[in-house]
Amino acid sequence: MIMKKEKLRAQVKSRFYYYFWGVCTVSVVLGQLYVGTGYRLMSESINRFFYTLTGELEKIDGSTEYR
Repeated sequence: MIMKKEKLRAQVKSRFYYYFWGVCTVSVVLGQLYVGTGYRLMSESINRFFYTLTGELEKIDGSTEYR
């Protein structure tokens, strides 16, 4: 009995494996950009609200000092 030794590859990956992980990576990056953009817009909106509110309160009070 002669046993033939061949080196087996540890993992055999098809091209679909790489497509899958490529699509996953791109979707995560795009999701992060989407959430970051929404957060930035919300922050600008809140800041604009507070600046407007502060201006209106100064008109009512007549001074610029904080109490």
